[in-house]
Amino acid sequence: MSRNFRIAVYVTTVVLASSAALADDIEAGLWKVITRTETGGVIGPPHESLKCLTAAQTGDLATTFSPVAGTINSVCAPIDRSLKDGKLTWHLVCKGQLDMDLSGEFNFDAPHHYTGNVHTTAQMAGMQMVNSQNMLEGQWVSACPPQ
Repeated sequence: MSRNFRIAVYVTTVVLASSAALADDIEAGLWKVITRTETGGVIGPPHESLKCLTAAQTGDLATTFSPVAGTINSVCAPIDRSLKDGKLTWHLVCKGQLDMDLSGEFNFDAPHHYTGNVHTTAQMAGMQMVNSQNMLEGQWVSACPPQ
């Protein structure tokens, strides 16, 4: 696996892990999320994951579906985000040892469905390390299984 691909996967994982909850108009329960990553003009195979979201997790779309700024040796500007009419957009820029530019757009089109697009670029010492796009589709599956 190339270094750039590993960095893209890591950055994507951080962004998506911090984007795990949904809004009040999205139903709590077990969600299937299919992610397709495009890097260097090549779309990789779909990755499917399951995430159980509680009612508490579905309460604040703008916060929970935006990335959390947490970098080492870089400083992030406050996130710029907007939530209007079921559409969330956000933009985060971090500068330092690793310069990152992350932008996302999520469309919550039904209580049991959403789509999203996250674009990530990263540079280190002026060299492009990552330029990827993640296309996501979330589908509600069922209530969460008892724990």
